[in-house]
Amino acid sequence: MIKRISPKVIFTLFFIFKSQFSFSQQELTSSEKFHKTSGDVLVGLLPALSLTSTFIWKDGQKGTLQFSESLVSTIAITWGLKLLIDKERPNGESLNSFPSGHTSISFASAAFIQRRYGWEYGTPAYLLAGYVGFSRIKAKKHDSIDVIAGAILGTGLSYIFTKPFNLENKVVVSPGFFDDSPTLNFTYTF
Repeated sequence: MIKRISPKVIFTLFFIFKSQFSFSQQELTSSEKFHKTSGDVLVGLLPALSLTSTFIWKDGQKGTLQFSESLVSTIAITWGLKLLIDKERPNGESLNSFPSGHTSISFASAAFIQRRYGWEYGTPAYLLAGYVGFSRIKAKKHDSIDVIAGAILGTGLSYIFTKPFNLENKVVVSPGFFDDSPTLNFTYTF
């Protein structure tokens, strides 16, 4: 026989459970929400671009494997440190602030691109990764120590697992203009 649980009991249990695991949070301004959202988008986009780059340049399985090793090790060590250290976030939301996971993943991706394909492609990736770190500070998820540690961790692990790829004369990037607007031209030689 199945008994119905009253909505009052469900509400009470939910309230007790929620209060055990909730932390006080500060409301974000519209600017802080923008930075948080754009950082959240970039933390998914940078690894996707890094992985896609191995297919664009027909890098073979070695590049894909190297990126996978650096990304998986970055995520594992980042979360291990978060669980081990238990540092409270600046907004009081939780106890997993150190190091910044968004930043470590973004810098692992940027470092992979730079190490594998050179500074020509790594510089824009590092700029985007730097913005992700900035966005985490602006969203009050991390302080500068969390972000710097994430950047060092992600970059270091990518350098351990990634070997340079020879792009000789395959890809040429050059600046240009189209209707008085600056452009960036990519030429790939097969």
